[in-house]
Amino acid sequence: MIYDAPKLIPAGDQALVVELGDEIDAALNRRVHDLTHLVEEQRIRGVVDLTPTYRSLLVQYDATETSLGEISIAIRDLEDGPGTGSSDQPLVVHVPTLYGGAFGPDLEDIAECAGVPVAEAVNMHSSKQYRVYMMGFTPGFPYLGGLDERLATPRLETPRQKIPAGTVGIAESQTGIYPVASPGGWRLIGRTPLKLFDPSRESPSLLSAGDYLRFVPIDGEEEFKTIEDSVAAGTYETTMSVKQ
Repeated sequence: MIYDAPKLIPAGDQALVVELGDEIDAALNRRVHDLTHLVEEQRIRGVVDLTPTYRSLLVQYDATETSLGEISIAIRDLEDGPGTGSSDQPLVVHVPTLYGGAFGPDLEDIAECAGVPVAEAVNMHSSKQYRVYMMGFTPGFPYLGGLDERLATPRLETPRQKIPAGTVGIAESQTGIYPVASPGGWRLIGRTPLKLFDPSRESPSLLSAGDYLRFVPIDGEEEFKTIEDSVAAGTYETTMSVKQ
């Protein structure tokens, strides 16, 4: 459900949660990001950070420059106004991915549950243009919407203690990529040699909430290693295309 009017909920003494709905929905998420762009464009006094999620926007502000009341009025004015947010045509980030084997140990189980061959499961997963609904869990982790419902799979009952950086996983109706080595309970289907999070870059995260991406299957470990070496050397150029 998308609310007719946003719910404004104080979050501590210097933040406001703007709830726009109560479900995971593409139209609702677009509204969240439209509001994010509007707040950025208006440069509302005192706003120091914005965190969009599936259905809400966290607005953090400096209480020495503004107040909860002033921020609330500014947000309601934006929601009631004619603005439409970003007019940029979305780009799709291509993420080369090696599916299965040691890099994707759960792929065969997921294909079996879906009732399809492994190659068809890979095609089902890689043929989508996924929207980055939100970032979270660890720095640079993208929660992606648009997974084929036949691939939806419950999380592991016992999480793995360490999942390598770049690993692609599925949990319930979502898919995502582990940007750094960490524990996790998602089903693992592949790995990308791209570095999704690098604190030494000007923009540490390769992806941002509101972006789109597509997984591009690669042929084998040799191609994976070639791309990985290029990424490490700083010579790899990420491929992007206009969203269709």
